[in-house]
Amino acid sequence: MTFSKLSLIEPILKALEAEGYTTPTPIQAQAIPLALEQRDILGCAQTGTGKTAAFSIPILQLLFAEKGREKGPVAIKALILTPTRELAIQIDESLAAYGRFTGLKHTVIFGGVSQLAQTNALRAGIDILVATPGRLLDLMQQGFIDLRNLKIFVLDEADRMLDMGFIHDVKKVIQKIPVKRQTLFFSATMPPEIQKLANTILVHPAKVEVTPPATTVEKIEQGVYFVEKPNKLALLVHLLEANKMETVLVFTRTKHGADKVVKMLHKENIEAAAIHGNKSQNARQNALNNFKTGHIRVLVATDIAARGIDIDSLQFVINYELPNIPETYVHRIGRTGRAGATGMALSFCDSEERPYLKDINKLIGITVPVLEHGILAPATAMMQQQHAPHPTATKQPMTVIKNTNRYKVQYSRGRRQD
Repeated sequence: MTFSKLSLIEPILKALEAEGYTTPTPIQAQAIPLALEQRDILGCAQTGTGKTAAFSIPILQLLFAEKGREKGPVAIKALILTPTRELAIQIDESLAAYGRFTGLKHTVIFGGVSQLAQTNALRAGIDILVATPGRLLDLMQQGFIDLRNLKIFVLDEADRMLDMGFIHDVKKVIQKIPVKRQTLFFSATMPPEIQKLANTILVHPAKVEVTPPATTVEKIEQGVYFVEKPNKLALLVHLLEANKMETVLVFTRTKHGADKVVKMLHKENIEAAAIHGNKSQNARQNALNNFKTGHIRVLVATDIAARGIDIDSLQFVINYELPNIPETYVHRIGRTGRAGATGMALSFCDSEERPYLKDINKLIGITVPVLEHGILAPATAMMQQQHAPHPTATKQPMTVIKNTNRYKVQYSRGRRQD
């Protein structure tokens, strides 16, 4: 299967070729033809499956077909609603890449920055608007946004909207857009409230599901270390140095925790930066750019700040602290193993987090292998602590490969629960 088999117009095929894309991912191959038929879509797809192109490409093609029939000023005909600034920016960049030869106009709006540049772009007239819920409602209330001519509505990362407390804003937006429209609804997981919302706003939708709900990407190798809080930093430094890890995304539960980890890594001469809600938009974007370009090895993030991170070459995700919501684990490790690539997700679990691990194992349907950090390298004073076996986990030692007096790690997958 190639993009040329999906009945795409020449301007889009030309743009895809310029980007080096020839073969669609499974969700793109399924969703694009359905969206071009103007069907409503319910997409259950994890981050990194290529879903941005799955909705961006058909939007561009459908609006391009109408472009010649337009009369009067340019009006917003497609709205893409997404939970975070970073993700909104990346979707807008994708529209620029795929739509470069279409002549369609688009812009992105989000909070945390001055609205002047955003309102100027809106006044000039756009075809496609990418927005976060808060800034969208704010500018609608001020009279800068008119959605009466809207034809296509995309709700992206619906489950994360719920996690972040935006679901009421989403419902307000839905009340303000035309009832007669095409709706494309995407979510990595499908909790009851999200399923209820989908049932409310979709009309005879086509369901596109590339992985079962609440499962983890198959090519991600997973492992968990039992380690108490005081020893987590030593283990993190050891893994980074002993295995010469590059491009590592580390998750903490709190902003303070992210800053603390970065501070301690700097003391070990490891280049790192934190992104979270207390950082300015420019600081977050600079940290992300430095991470993508390899200027820093480690990016430490909270769940909300990391939601929009899209890095195809990310090899490692480390859960410095396990999330208390098991679905969040799915989102976190979905940062690696993208678009068919392999990736590794390691978790640190202290005694207070054991119940979280049990919930994660239940949700993803496998037992995450317990790794013996004692055999990874000679034990240190900080890493000699003995841990009791986890009642729901099968202990599987790492395979250790010695290489010039350093240790590299291979990870084994957990066994599927019957």
